[in-house]
Amino acid sequence: MADLYSGAGGGAGAMAVAKGDMGDNKGGSSSLDVSRYTTRDVVVRLLTYVGPHLFVLILSFLASAVSVVLQLYVPILIGQGIDAIVGAGAVDFEALRPVLVRLCVVIPSAAATQWFSGFYTNRLSYMIVRDLREEAYATFDDLPFSFLDAHAHGDLLSRVVNDADQVGDGLLQGFTQLFNGVVTIVGTLVFMFSLSVPVGLVVVVLTPLSMLVASGIARLSSKSFAEAQQLQGGLSGYVEEMVTNQSLVTAFGRGDACCEEFGNINAQLYVAGERSQFVSSLSNPTTRLVNNITYAVVAVVGCACVITGWPSVLTIGQVQSFLSYANQYMKPFNEISGVVTQLQAAMASARRLFALLDVEREAVPADAKVLPAPVRGDIEFERVDFCYEAGRPILQDVSFHMRPGERYALVGPTGCGKTTLINLLLRFYDVDAGTIRVDGCDTSQLGAEELRKAFGMVLQETWLRSGTIKQNIAYGRPDATDEEVQDAAKRAHAHKFIRQLPQGYDTYLGEDGGSLSQGQRQLLCIARVMLANPAILLLDEATSSIDTRTELQVQSAFDFMMGGRTSLVVAHRLSTIRNADCILVMDAGRIIERGTHDELLAQGGFYANLYQSQFAHQ
Repeated sequence: MADLYSGAGGGAGAMAVAKGDMGDNKGGSSSLDVSRYTTRDVVVRLLTYVGPHLFVLILSFLASAVSVVLQLYVPILIGQGIDAIVGAGAVDFEALRPVLVRLCVVIPSAAATQWFSGFYTNRLSYMIVRDLREEAYATFDDLPFSFLDAHAHGDLLSRVVNDADQVGDGLLQGFTQLFNGVVTIVGTLVFMFSLSVPVGLVVVVLTPLSMLVASGIARLSSKSFAEAQQLQGGLSGYVEEMVTNQSLVTAFGRGDACCEEFGNINAQLYVAGERSQFVSSLSNPTTRLVNNITYAVVAVVGCACVITGWPSVLTIGQVQSFLSYANQYMKPFNEISGVVTQLQAAMASARRLFALLDVEREAVPADAKVLPAPVRGDIEFERVDFCYEAGRPILQDVSFHMRPGERYALVGPTGCGKTTLINLLLRFYDVDAGTIRVDGCDTSQLGAEELRKAFGMVLQETWLRSGTIKQNIAYGRPDATDEEVQDAAKRAHAHKFIRQLPQGYDTYLGEDGGSLSQGQRQLLCIARVMLANPAILLLDEATSSIDTRTELQVQSAFDFMMGGRTSLVVAHRLSTIRNADCILVMDAGRIIERGTHDELLAQGGFYANLYQSQFAHQ
């Protein structure tokens, strides 16, 4: 976002404006559809995030492969050791000694390489999750405001935080287990067939039964996990909304109703989660049952081989090795079935995350123009039409021309389109018809970020970030000196109350201003825009939360700041705009009157009636 959104601070301030006089939002309602992502799409796309960390992946796979091979060599050594023990008092120590030495080397080596495999796997997982989360967070800076207005913020945050974690904990770990499983399966098959082809075939023939059981249960649980993840996002959105506005919930006595609504959503999540967990939990015991049957069959066939020599000649030690391999061969199937819950949840989370990443960004023209420097502040609306929803016009045939240094004011009843006009000027939305020009440049041909750098805003709805007062004032100019910050605060008449705080300008503010009053928060926002010193100033009821005396002082500061600077003021208190060069009176999305304060009073029209209704009691 442009660093001159000083009135409300970047994205949050823009959101406050974008939610102004709106009706239904335009666009974005179907942008987060996850049904278009197949499992193959998700897996292939996730692998693209592995590319930058390919070296770590290779190290992880090499360590894993070495570890698996060493673990598979252990049963061979144990079998050889058993065969060296011919009977009571008849142990072949010459044959047993090298076997024990190899075991002492192989077992610690297998453990060490397994540790390295886990280390590099975890590192890879967290690096990829970091990249996903950074990309998802950066997405917010490019999303159209119609999309942000149309979706619960808690759900969007859940995708960046919770879903990214779920991908790291589940899907990526699952990929590693699949690799280990493939190496284990191939390795055990090689060792088993080297010992006995017929007995090895017994294990292979029984394998599809276990795979069919696991895949069938996985398909059943996939839908349940997708539903559970969607409900979790909805629950996060509801909680975020209620916590943010807890004061209003309490003031209107809606606490019990909100708890009941939360309970309903939570109950739906409980049912979906229970269903998905139950179905997926069937996989592990079922596949273990099949595996135990396989183990028993191998034991019976192996004993027959030892006793009869048919269908293959085996020693007791080799049968023991075979039984170990039968366990190791089925272990990957058990592990995969054991983490199927995590894998299904991770797939659902990956779909939700990719749906956010694939939302259409704000269009930047290929031949985007740049505003000439310095920005003069010439603003022209030419026959502009706009609606948030087809068939419900918000602005109709709006035309006016602000020349550099002029001060314009917008007045009119609530819902007449004042804030929507500012939204269009800043390209939070694009016009349906007509043209908006800044310094002669069509704003639709300018990059949105480039355009917004020319503006500074102070909003009725304040926003302060968690940080010190100095950091909040310097939000639009992080490189400002202490003297510049204090000078801006003095001009905004905020210096006095700041000095009375325990740490002064180093006082730490909690979320959204902490314990400061609404008026004090607004003064800090005013100081922020004064420090930013933008080319064009936009004020949307900037002094609405300030007492009358302070308002007069701040108004004088604004008058000084507006000198020679193009300014557009949205006002409900008409006393604050008497000195405007031109007042645009809006009603039902149209400009119905225009002129100076005195000219409009003399006309005796809509503005005069509005003015007199505010001051009739005086």
